[in-house]
This record gives sequence, C-alpha cells and structure tokens, in this order.
Amino acid sequence: MRAVVVSDIHANSEALRAVFSRVRRKKFDCIACLGDFVGYGAEPNQVLDAMRTFKGTKYYIRGNHDRFVAALEEGNGFNPAAKSAAEWTREHLSAPNRRFLEKLPLGPIERGGFVLCHGSPGDEDEYVFNEFHAGRIFETFEAPIILYGHTHLPVIFSIDRKGKVRGSAVRGDAIVRLDPARRYLINPGSVGQPRDRNPRSSFAIVDSDRRTAQFLRVPYNIAKTQTAILKAGLPVVLANRLKWGT
Repeated sequence: MRAVVVSDIHANSEALRAVFSRVRRKKFDCIACLGDFVGYGAEPNQVLDAMRTFKGTKYYIRGNHDRFVAALEEGNGFNPAAKSAAEWTREHLSAPNRRFLEKLPLGPIERGGFVLCHGSPGDEDEYVFNEFHAGRIFETFEAPIILYGHTHLPVIFSIDRKGKVRGSAVRGDAIVRLDPARRYLINPGSVGQPRDRNPRSSFAIVDSDRRTAQFLRVPYNIAKTQTAILKAGLPVVLANRLKWGT
C-alpha cells in the first residue's frame, strides 16, 4: 500500500492545495488523514469540501479539534486562541461538513497495513515527542507501522527486536528506508500549521510494500492564508505563527 499521509490541515486550504498539486502526478493507492481537518485557520469549508469529495480511496480519522468543533466535547485544555478559532468554526461550517466531522471515526484504525491514530493509538490527545513516549507505545501495540499526528512535527521512531528505540526529526525532504526488522511510528508533520520552524507544508508518502517513508515539504501562499485569518477576525497569533513555522 502506497499512501499519501497528511495530518493537522487546520483549515488551511492554500497549504492543502499545494500538497495536492505536489502529488498530482505521483502514483498512490490512497490518502490517509490523521485528524485535525479544522481549527486555527479560516477556511474549514474549503478544506472539508476538498477532503470529503476526494475521488479515490481515503482513510480518515478525527483529531481533537475536529472533536470539539463537532460539539462532541467542551474543549477543555484548549488555549484561548485555539478555543476561539474552534468556536468560530462551529458557527461557519456548512451542514454537509458538520455531518462529515460528526461521523469521523476515532482512531486507531487499521487500513492497508498501517495503523492510523491522531495522538497515539491509546489516546488521541497524547503528544508523542520523544523516545520514552514512543517506547511505551511500542510496548503496547505490535503494529509494524503506526501513523500519527497531533504534534505538528515530522519525525520517525523505530524499535528493533531487542527493544532498542531510536528516533529522529526529519528536516526538509527526505526518504527513509524502513527496515523489515524494525517497527515504526511515523509522523508526517502538519499540512496547515508546521511547528518545526519550517513554514512549508509538511506531509509524507509511505509505502508499506517498498518499505519507504518519503517526507516532503512544499511552499504555499502564507500571506493569503494570513489575510483570510485576519479578515475572519480570528486571533492575530494564528496568522503570525504561520510565517515562522512555530
């Protein structure tokens, strides 16, 4: 299975458009989204329309922002800017897109040889930042390749047959060969709001047959996205941070 893996789009249609443009001529079997279609950004309907009507095999799960916007929780733990954007999104969603969010499945789900989750397989709100966090997941879940998001950081963790865990951040475009003797946790980074001090949109193409994970970065029209956020009256910080990738 060759999957285009995206996560944390966060209502950034310019970034999503750049990703789709980059993969237009590439061969892949499906697109997998690891949650947080909405939140922070000012174009939730544009993003959801594109993802919902994507023609091809698609595997989607919800993220914590999707859960809040769909009114499945009260948003405890959201910072003021995030909560403000989520409440704004609730008010501006089209009816089809609201139903789409409400029906998104909770991860983890297994599709095409991958396990898909938002934060971690055991908790969609968990942040997996380091080898200690990754090790706990490897101890609990035996899947050969787990795809996760939530941190907005492109990174790959692996464990060998002796239980040794190693991990590394992925800088820029890179192809990682996946050792059949190791199991993997792979985060493609964020399409709509990167936080690794690289403002370019981040995603991955993971091939379970060829055992490769290709990380890609693409530029997009940040200024246009910022203008949309400010015009919508959303917190200024949500526009400013896009320029710096923080």
